[in-house]
Amino acid sequence: MTSVVVKPSARPGLTLAAVAVVQFMVSLDLSVVNVGLPRIAAGLGFSAMGLTWVIHAYALTFGGLLLLGGKAADRYGRRRVLLLGLGLFGLASLAGGFALEPGHLVAARAAQGIGAAALAPAALALLTTTFPAGRARVRAFGIWSATNAAGAALGVLIGGLLTEYAGWRWVMFVNVPMAACALALAWRGVAAGPPPARGGRPDVLGAVLATAGMTLLVFGVVRTDRYAWTSPVTVTTLAVAAALLIAFVHVERTTAREPLIRLGLFANRAVAGANAYNLLAGAALASSFYFLALYLQRVLGIGPAPAGVAFLPLALGVIAGSVLAVKLGYRLAPRTLLVIGGLLTAAGFAWFGLISPDGAFVTDVLGPSVVAGVGFGLCLGPLVSIATVGVAPHETGTASGLLNSSRQIGASLGLAALGTVAHSRTGQAATPEALTEGYALGLTLGAVLLLAAVVIAVAVLRRTSPPSRAEQVADRDVIHARD
Repeated sequence: MTSVVVKPSARPGLTLAAVAVVQFMVSLDLSVVNVGLPRIAAGLGFSAMGLTWVIHAYALTFGGLLLLGGKAADRYGRRRVLLLGLGLFGLASLAGGFALEPGHLVAARAAQGIGAAALAPAALALLTTTFPAGRARVRAFGIWSATNAAGAALGVLIGGLLTEYAGWRWVMFVNVPMAACALALAWRGVAAGPPPARGGRPDVLGAVLATAGMTLLVFGVVRTDRYAWTSPVTVTTLAVAAALLIAFVHVERTTAREPLIRLGLFANRAVAGANAYNLLAGAALASSFYFLALYLQRVLGIGPAPAGVAFLPLALGVIAGSVLAVKLGYRLAPRTLLVIGGLLTAAGFAWFGLISPDGAFVTDVLGPSVVAGVGFGLCLGPLVSIATVGVAPHETGTASGLLNSSRQIGASLGLAALGTVAHSRTGQAATPEALTEGYALGLTLGAVLLLAAVVIAVAVLRRTSPPSRAEQVADRDVIHARD
């Protein structure tokens, strides 16, 4: 494999700072709306299941178009795609804040997902090529995972405070100044890089098929609260979704254009195993945020701001776990960290599954938040490192897009499936007891998904070693590279 040498003009420190800010913003947007969901539903008139599309619209366009975004970053230049994605993301956030009906907000969230699908793989590819191996890579991905975790977890706190004191529209408006700041930082801090090598035309048809197939799949699962799994409506919807996804695979194998993803990439066990783990972890995490936000407000009866504050232990736990992963990453193999982190997170979610209708924050939320937060923080950095190590430089954007895509698709599918199961358990009753039963079941199933992810890590991922002393010494030149 051709080694990647960081040139002085690459400015690793500023590149890392820009990527960290971008990742914080993208992660925050995925969770900032959660606590505001009850107020959004009341303000715009969403139905109970229709409300989940505030989450799905973002996750599906984000996840479905990430592969195209990663390919565009490799083809047209990572800095250029990053800047365009930031601009679109900011404008869509502004439009969402002015939404007057459910369709307006769902459309704005979908546009946000398109922007995020461009900027997220471009940012991660920049990080991967700037820090190719060793101690520098461990430290860089530790910082990336900490900001990723902080954005996802603190988004709930920020969303609660904004909803309570400024109104739910500010969970959208808050992204505008952040996108502007990230745009300015990326403009100054990210080098243009050499002209990208261009092959054939991008496979737009593949992107359309993948996104349409995933959207129909989620749509079919979500509507099982109205149409049984064996009903003609559900069977037809899921069959069409499967046909679209099969067509996507066929197009990727036979297209004369540059494929959205080279299917041979999945022959790399690290890529395949990391993405399978990521999909299951994304499904469990997104569902847990959704259930906990509703449990705190609809069962325990606390307002959006206190509910956001209640997520602080989880946020701090994830950040602590990410920092701990950096320390342990010099001594333990990434696969070992994935197993330990996955088991801890599963234990935390199983503990969440014991929530009660007459519970309290200290007895039902605090303990499992710390355990699950630390566990998930341990997973983030090693997961990204495994999924991109050994990938050819010209495919880092694609690999980065694939990793982000698996998490977002997992989040949407997990929320659709677990949300439907929880809604079925709850039934038509809206009593605290019925709601708690549904939320508890969803959280317990999240623990099961994480245990499955641990099994994949053990069975699929190869044993590797932490950075050698020689790599750690050699990386000092990379860390201190400047213009």
